[in-house]
Amino acid sequence: MSKSDRQSRGGTRTGGGTAATAGEGLRIVVDNREQEPYLFQGYEATATRGTLATGDYSLQGLTDLVAVERKELGDLMGCLTHDRERFTRELERLRGFEAAALVVESSFLEIAGGHYRSKMNPESAVQSLVAIMERFRLPVFFADSRQGGEYFTFHFLRHYARRVVARYQAVTR
Repeated sequence: MSKSDRQSRGGTRTGGGTAATAGEGLRIVVDNREQEPYLFQGYEATATRGTLATGDYSLQGLTDLVAVERKELGDLMGCLTHDRERFTRELERLRGFEAAALVVESSFLEIAGGHYRSKMNPESAVQSLVAIMERFRLPVFFADSRQGGEYFTFHFLRHYARRVVARYQAVTR
């Protein structure tokens, strides 16, 4: 669908085009343990609560293939220090997914500048994040804000859904 087609339909902020279920938008599963979940209001998506073995956000029917792990800055610092063992196990599980990402609701510069409450050395925090990206082949997206994190999460899941739909169409033609 072209940009002009979306505009003529009075389009809202959506992923446009193909979704996991054509015409309905994405069916996003939000982990029950997520305390302040993204609502995806204004996006072409329906968010429902469910239990995810790994990650905070996934797609209905694809929860063992795609996941996004969300961290606000304080939680991330805890995961890099006293909760590191538990966090490492979570990252190990994400490694087995076709698509996974870690979204951080903070900027890289806030972390590098030590603008957080933890006593963790900023250089150690940065190097830990670089090691996560390399060791687990996991992209870390620094979203700057909660709104940016929600935007990234929706579009990451949307891109994966488009790829799954294309694969399905390739074998059913």
